[in-house]
Amino acid sequence: MSEIAVSLDIGTHKICTIVGEVRPSDIFVVGVGIEPSRGMKKGVVTDVQALAQAISASVHKAEKTSGYQIKRAFVSVAGNHIASMTSRGMTGIAGSRSVRQEDLDKALEAARAIAIPHNREILHVIPRSYTLDGQDGVRNPIGMHCFRLEVDAHIVTAATTSLANIEEATELAGVFVDRFILNPLAAGEAVLTEQEREMGVVVIDIGGGTTDLAVFIEGTVWHTAVIPIAGNHVTSDITYFLNAPHELAEVVKLQHGHATVKGVNPLDTFIVEPFGDGLPQEIARTQLANVIEARVEEIFESVQKELKRSGYDKLLRAGAVLTGGCAQLPAITDVAGRILGCPVRVAKPERLTGMADALRNPSFSTSVGLLQVGLQFVSLDTPKDKAPRGGETHSGGLGALVANFFKRLLPDDRDS
Repeated sequence: MSEIAVSLDIGTHKICTIVGEVRPSDIFVVGVGIEPSRGMKKGVVTDVQALAQAISASVHKAEKTSGYQIKRAFVSVAGNHIASMTSRGMTGIAGSRSVRQEDLDKALEAARAIAIPHNREILHVIPRSYTLDGQDGVRNPIGMHCFRLEVDAHIVTAATTSLANIEEATELAGVFVDRFILNPLAAGEAVLTEQEREMGVVVIDIGGGTTDLAVFIEGTVWHTAVIPIAGNHVTSDITYFLNAPHELAEVVKLQHGHATVKGVNPLDTFIVEPFGDGLPQEIARTQLANVIEARVEEIFESVQKELKRSGYDKLLRAGAVLTGGCAQLPAITDVAGRILGCPVRVAKPERLTGMADALRNPSFSTSVGLLQVGLQFVSLDTPKDKAPRGGETHSGGLGALVANFFKRLLPDDRDS
């Protein structure tokens, strides 16, 4: 069975709208709309009207190529306002009967009953493992007998105003937000293998404004974080180095950039036209690589600090998977491997068919993953005239989602 879904990936660098048919073996892309982003910086809205116009242009392109009228979409969210924490919830099982889905719901509702500031809201509740009468490490307790059911959950929160601003811009563009989904969770769905999730892996999505992390261990999400240093900082460094416009610096990064000085031929040069009336200048690629390497090292040093802070840095037997636009820098895996001290690979979305040529690229991992993650919510959402972001799920929806979605994500009941 397959279903049509729409993803809207709103980034600092680009906005990508995809209309796709998610099938058991692949994703058949029927429409794509890619537009330069405006009104966003580091995952936060800076100009609602400009962002709405950019979203509208992206959606219009996707409508034109797919033939569908887009009214709803699963929308990505990132930014430094994202935070996460761990919580435990418990419920009793009368008579030591077998655990049912509604019991999972009760335990998870207890886990989400935490005190958070009034200006924040819960974005995701992700069950990591269950404990039955003191027996921990249980992944799927349904059908097992116990008196006491506990859940260890990872909770992701976001700033209410940041979500409201993205939702405002999206609705001004004529699109209803089906569900907000955290960037690295979507990217992980698109690029990770089941073996990597089991053994322990960190997804590092290096976008334009932020670097997004998600740690997967034993098949589920254990930690998420957003670091406010990413590809645009590399481009900004190049603008200072070359005294050139941002657009030219971006082109130079893509055409001549390299993440390590030692990987560049010392004789290689390129020509740029700086600001002012000066003549074109010949620049050595080693000088450019020196600028890029310093910033890339800073990105992975920040990642390493976050992993150490989380306490999971020694549990990543499968290493790190890089994705996002900046992951395409030549030799970036060398820098990452040296600083993180683990195996590193660069990944892009796989199993794509249809109008998918432009999407087989690390910069579209989140865009594609949104389709896969988002559809896990479709059968559980409220009637379509209500907002899933602010609406209630059907009774038993939380437990059903645990079973259907590899126990990694749970919908939110923010207005319930």
